[in-house]
Formats: sequence, structure tokens, C-alpha cells
Amino acid sequence: MSKPLLALVFAMSFTGCNYLAGEDGPFRDRADDYMEAAVLPLMAIPDDLDSYTLDELYVIPAQFSIPALPFDGVPLPKPIETNRREGVIIQNLNDTSWIVLDATPGQVWPLVRDYWTQLEVILEYEDPGAGIMETSWLEVDSNLETRHKYRITIEPGLHSGYSEIYVIHVESPRSEPAPLVTTWPETSVSEDRERQILDSLSQYLADRNDVYQASSASLLAGSIEAERKANIVEGGQGQQVLELRLSYRRAWVLVRSALDEAGVTILENDRDMAFLNVRFSGISEEDEPGFIGRLFNRGDGETVAVEQDFSVRLVDGGGIVTVIAEPLESVDDLPELAAELLFVINNNLN
Repeated sequence: MSKPLLALVFAMSFTGCNYLAGEDGPFRDRADDYMEAAVLPLMAIPDDLDSYTLDELYVIPAQFSIPALPFDGVPLPKPIETNRREGVIIQNLNDTSWIVLDATPGQVWPLVRDYWTQLEVILEYEDPGAGIMETSWLEVDSNLETRHKYRITIEPGLHSGYSEIYVIHVESPRSEPAPLVTTWPETSVSEDRERQILDSLSQYLADRNDVYQASSASLLAGSIEAERKANIVEGGQGQQVLELRLSYRRAWVLVRSALDEAGVTILENDRDMAFLNVRFSGISEEDEPGFIGRLFNRGDGETVAVEQDFSVRLVDGGGIVTVIAEPLESVDDLPELAAELLFVINNNLN
């Protein structure tokens, strides 16, 4: 009688497993359920509620592709920024203005899209990978004679975790058919119209400064973040150089102001010849912002800062300006000092 009883117990145990993990059981295998998922309509946001924390993260625009470049080794992690400047500001350089804010392009993209949604403006073209969005032709200030159009470009900032936003404005007479293809100029047709959007958009972003980290981020626009505009890289001769993906005019102003900000003495400078001769003694061990000076023991217990002269050269490569620091005299530890000088310049770019 023991063998039939044992067989009955085994049969009941297998039946129980089939009941729990079977097709109709509470613990069935759900690995392939996604294949039967239905396509649901877009979420509708009531008019009285904000929608800046919602974004279609996986929208793939037509004719959009990101070239994948192979790399030999594991890429280095992004450095931690220690000199973050909070807020949203508008910067100006001669006839160019742009917004700078402490958020990544991936975080900025959905916020800028929501800015146009709030104004009930249709975006005619979007390319998150390039950080470009263009509005349709608009009527502004009830002007029945002219139609207007805006192009927004979101670019990485000088350092990781920052973004820059540029606005270009064009207009067309309403007496003529709307152009099918828009030719975008280097500068806006109307600086006043451009400034209006810059002021309005900067205020909109400033009001949402505390939700950058909490808001959704565009995965497609996030590809811009790897291309920050200031990077210290290895030059052709093995020395470190600072690469700035900027125009020469802006690069010169930034390098000049960075040296002033860091307290580095500028002995001579020539913008046309693209060089600055400076006096530099290294980064202080106190690590105080703006304090420069490597301290050496003089032998009698007193420490002094040993200063050396360097030439800081800017080489314009057409879209990329290479900043090179070279000693004016040959001293043993000057290669290390030159690298520290580039680090100081990069750390004080603003």
C-alpha cells in the first residue's frame, strides 16, 4: 500500500505545480506578454494642468540616424564638475546672444518643446539628435503684412551638465506664398524679434529651474551631451591641449577672461597674432578658487611661489580652436606646469 500512496503524492505535487505555473496559473511565465501589447492613444493632458514633465521619449523622426563610431577601449567617465554656476542667463558677444543654463540638452529639449506647446505654436521640423527645432510660419503681434519663423538650436555648454540655446528669426511678406524651403541666415533678420523669444524662453526655463532633474529627458537629444565644447585632449606631439569648439572670436574672449578670473598675470597679448604671454606658478595646494601659486620650500623654512612665463597660443582650425601652452624658457617641471595652466583656463571658462 505504500507504493501507490507515494505515487499519488507525486502526482498531486506535479498537478499543483502545473496549477501554479501553468498557462492559467497565478505564476505563469509572462516573458512574451509584450508581443501582444496593444498600441494605446497618447495621454491627453487637461488644459488647466502643466505638461512640461511629459515627453515622447521614443519618437524617431524621419531620416534620422546617429553614426556609431567604434572605439578601441572603454571610454573614460565624464569628469565631475566642481564649479557649477546655477541659473539661466543670456550671454552676449557683439551681435550674438544665447541662453546658458545648468541642464543637459536631454533635459532642455522637452522643456523647450513644451514652451512652444504653451504658446500653441506648431513645430514644423524637429531633429533631437542635432538639437534643432523649427516653428511653422507665424503671425506675430497681429502683423498682417509679414509672417515670421524661428529656429531653435540646443547645443552642449562649455562643460558637461550645461546647455546653450540659440534663436534665429526670419520673416517673409504675406503678399507672397510661404516659402517651401527656408534658407536660414547666420544672424536673425530682426534682432528685436530674436531678443523677444530669448527673453520669453529664458524666463520660462528659469521658472522651471527646480524641476530639471525631476523632469523627463529626451533620449535622442541626450546624444548631444557627449560633445561639450571645451575638452582637454592629447595633442599631436603628445602634450595636452585645450580644444574649444567655438568661433575664434568667442574663444579669444573666453580664454582672456578665464586667465583674469584665475588671477594669472597677463604680460602681453595680441589678438591678431593669437597669443598671450602669461606668468604662472601652478595651482596652489590650498585649492582656493582664483588663487594661483605653487609653493616651494626655500630652505630656511619659508615658502615662496616660483613663477614661470608661458605663451598661450590659439590655433584656429575652422570650428575648433586649439589652445596650446608652451614655456618661454626650458625648465624641468614646465610640462606639468603647462598642463596645469590649461586646466586653470578650462576650469575658469565662463
